[in-house]
Amino acid sequence: MSTGIPDNTPASAGAELETVPLRHWGRIFGAAAVLGVLAFFAYIVSASQSIQWGAIAEYLFNPAILSGVLVTIELTVLAMAIGTVIGVLLAVMRMSPNPVLSSVAAGYVWFFRGTPLMVQIFFWFNIALFIPVVRIGEFSISTNLLISAYSAGLLALALHEAANMAEIVRGGILSVDNGQMEASLALGLMRRQAMRRIVLPQAIKVILPPTGNQAIGMLKATAMVSVIGTHDLLTQAQNTYARNFLVIELLIVASVWYLALTTVASIGQYYLERHFQRDTMRQQPQTLIGRIGRSVNPFAGAAS
Repeated sequence: MSTGIPDNTPASAGAELETVPLRHWGRIFGAAAVLGVLAFFAYIVSASQSIQWGAIAEYLFNPAILSGVLVTIELTVLAMAIGTVIGVLLAVMRMSPNPVLSSVAAGYVWFFRGTPLMVQIFFWFNIALFIPVVRIGEFSISTNLLISAYSAGLLALALHEAANMAEIVRGGILSVDNGQMEASLALGLMRRQAMRRIVLPQAIKVILPPTGNQAIGMLKATAMVSVIGTHDLLTQAQNTYARNFLVIELLIVASVWYLALTTVASIGQYYLERHFQRDTMRQQPQTLIGRIGRSVNPFAGAAS
């Protein structure tokens, strides 16, 4: 018997609705265009008759190139280590209530961040024109003997990096709530003890990511010391192609090594950041201060 009311019940009550994904035609065309450009570029490079691909494999592990890789790694590690130590000291000085220490640190950062790294490299390499002899009492030594091309490059890289690290460390310290320092001082800690045991462990998770980026940048910035003849990776590649005229091939070899080193550094940075993030999640700042408080006052929890 018909009631005149339209029946909206689906033919199959248990039938499931089919989900049709939305097609983003703009993304598809964009991806196809990018892949086309990359394929065209790869074809041009591979079809070039000017590049001797066999020479790239031949010189990739050449002893001269490998010695340049070692020098590049040495410069990166030493410059970052020296720059980080000086940068931490400068950051603490910059935040000191002593106006002399604060002004000196601010002036250092202003000068070494404001002048190009290339200029600093040339300055230290030619420092003998300004100070020809270094005298300490009756002892004297020629500046040219004291500061070689290697040490001039290392000084420029380290002192320039110290200015950058000072601002990174200062930003990390400022990210920690000021109440942490006040609570530490209230517990009887000296200011330097509170900075070392309370503030810096919490600031490390903010300091670490930009420090890793600085290390990777330093790895590439070492190529600038080639202008003064330091036997780094780029210098060895230049010396090699000056003899065999394989300019592009040797530059590709140097690029491959730089990419390999930065990849390893990026992987190390990732795991180091994850390690510190796990530690900071496991140990909160309040727990840190509570632990320090119990070590300063062993009877702090006796009343409970």
